[in-house]
This record gives sequence, C-alpha cells and structure tokens, in this order.
Amino acid sequence: MNHPSKRIALSSALLFACLAAGQVQAQEAAAAPEAKPDNEYSFNAAVTSDYRYRGISQTRKKPALQGGADWVNNPTGFYAGTWLSTIKWVKDGGGDGSVEWDLYAGKRGEFGSGFTYDVGGLYYLYPSNSLPNSANTFELYGQVGYGPATLKYSHSLTDLFGFTDSKNSQYLDASVNQELGEGFILNLHVGRQEVKHNDASSYTDWKVGITKDFGIATVSVAYIDTNTEAYFAPNGKNLGRSGAVLTVSKTF
Repeated sequence: MNHPSKRIALSSALLFACLAAGQVQAQEAAAAPEAKPDNEYSFNAAVTSDYRYRGISQTRKKPALQGGADWVNNPTGFYAGTWLSTIKWVKDGGGDGSVEWDLYAGKRGEFGSGFTYDVGGLYYLYPSNSLPNSANTFELYGQVGYGPATLKYSHSLTDLFGFTDSKNSQYLDASVNQELGEGFILNLHVGRQEVKHNDASSYTDWKVGITKDFGIATVSVAYIDTNTEAYFAPNGKNLGRSGAVLTVSKTF
C-alpha cells in the first residue's frame, strides 16, 4: 500500500527539484552575455558649438551640424561607415563647398590579455572644394587599446587637407576615456600633427572634457587647445586658440 506521507514527500521533492532547476537556469540566463546579431547598423546626429578637428576649428569657431551611419559585422570585426559635417574653412581658403564627407572602413578586434586593435582607412571628401591644391585626403590608421586608453597613428597617402607636397604627413594621438561613476566619463586627449615639408603648420593639440549620456541625448563639454598660431580665418580668428566646446549627440 502506498502511504500518503510518502506521496507527499515525493511530490515535495519533485517540486523542490523543479524550482532548483528553474533557479539555476535563470541564473545562467542572467550571467550569459546577450548575443549580438551578425550585422549591426546605427545612425548618429549631433550639433556642436564648434567643430574642432585635431584641435583646429573647421567652422571659424561657429556651430556645426553633423551626422553619420555605421555598419559592423560582429563575427569578423569588419566595419564601414560615413559621416558628414558642415564646415567653413574651405570657403575661407578661397574655394567652394561647405561640407566635409568622410568615408571609412576597417577591422577591429582583440589581441588577448585585454588589448584591442583597430586598423582601417579614412577618406575625407570635400565636394566642390576647388582649392588650388585639392583638400581631399586619404589616410590609413592603426590603433591599439587597453582598458580606457588608446594610442592611434594616422598616415596620409595623399596631400593633407590642401597642403602642397604634404603626402606622408602623420598624426599620433593618445586618448583616455575613463568612467567616473553616475554615467560621467572623463575624456583626455593629446595629439601631434606633423605636416610633411611644412614645419610651420605642424603642432600639438590637447583636450580635457566630460561626457554624460542622459538617455535622450549625450552631452559633452570639452576644453580644447593647441600650440600653433598658423591657422587663421579671414576675419582674423586664431582657429587653434583655446576654447570650450559643447556637443549634443544621439546614436540610434
């Protein structure tokens, strides 16, 4: 005869086993990283009080509108993208065109032991720039990273941004983007631009800033400066002089 107490004990044991198994599965699911799709697409838009590139204002210290799109293949690390910004310096130089259009592609991944890499090419296109020497520029770049720090080297395979006989110019920069808590990120940067056959236009730039993602948008404030007085707008503004830059952006 099957005693009722034995049936209750057996039922309790089965219930306990099911609950335990369910708890283990829930813990494993929570611990497992979310699987990424093979291909990811993103878009970005921004407005900035002053478009600074390598420390030099591209907009005569005026605001700029910016936006772009990116694709990345997660299994391989290959990526490609495009980005545009309004500018003023081409017209200031006597040419036409008020847009910078960037096209880039590359591959990123990990070396192991926490080290990362990123290699690729970047083409800066200035439609209808009509300068005496074309502003269109193509660079190859390579970057290594560890934690919040990166070191990047860029090398031009064409003349650099309209400088005559400036092929093989180089830019070396180091950056640190350190989380501070409460969603704040400290942004530190220093770089050295060497313009081939044009020492007077070579210079060092640096930046100290703070970024925070508020959900609806990401806001960054930065202090940017250089040690050059070789870049001036027609109105006499020193385009490399120190200044504060406010940027509001959104990626979706």
